[in-house]
Amino acid sequence: MNKMLKVILPVMLISVLLIAGCSGESEPDISGLGWITGYSVNPAQSPQLGEPAPDFQFQDSEGQTTSLSDFRGEVVLVNFWATWCGPCVYEMPFIQQVYDEWRGTGLVVLTINIGESANKATSFMEEYSLSFPVLLDTSSEVAQRYNVQYIPTTFFIDEDGIIQHIEVGAFPSKEAIESILSQLGITK
Repeated sequence: MNKMLKVILPVMLISVLLIAGCSGESEPDISGLGWITGYSVNPAQSPQLGEPAPDFQFQDSEGQTTSLSDFRGEVVLVNFWATWCGPCVYEMPFIQQVYDEWRGTGLVVLTINIGESANKATSFMEEYSLSFPVLLDTSSEVAQRYNVQYIPTTFFIDEDGIIQHIEVGAFPSKEAIESILSQLGITK
């Protein structure tokens, strides 16, 4: 019986973390993140399914300027995350697999690190052998415009720039991401 409890309890804990994601309220003071230290959430102004995704422009960890509108004509997966978020770390290998296997199919993967420095994000990417693009939202401005309350949060945006799916919480597998992509009509 004790052996069974030792197996079941960790599985239950991991499941709760994956479902819940990381809430801004649970991390009291992480790098001055606006959504933690006082940006107000206004659900009425949140991007909605079937509506245009708010455009954004900023530099990636290598200094390249990127805009969401640069990717019109392609499906875009936009994932908000931070290095301190356990569920974010958990799903990163699945995002990497999708990035590797779906390149050249009309899918663009953009991950947005919230509130951390380029050095921190780059070190994290190197430590976990991740190569997908990371955009830096050091002031949390884009996260605020997207009304991100919990991380990870992922938006799937179609070729016309319209939000087609919003996923709050970590993906449990690569297949979970692929299932959403196939629902959007994109295939490998």
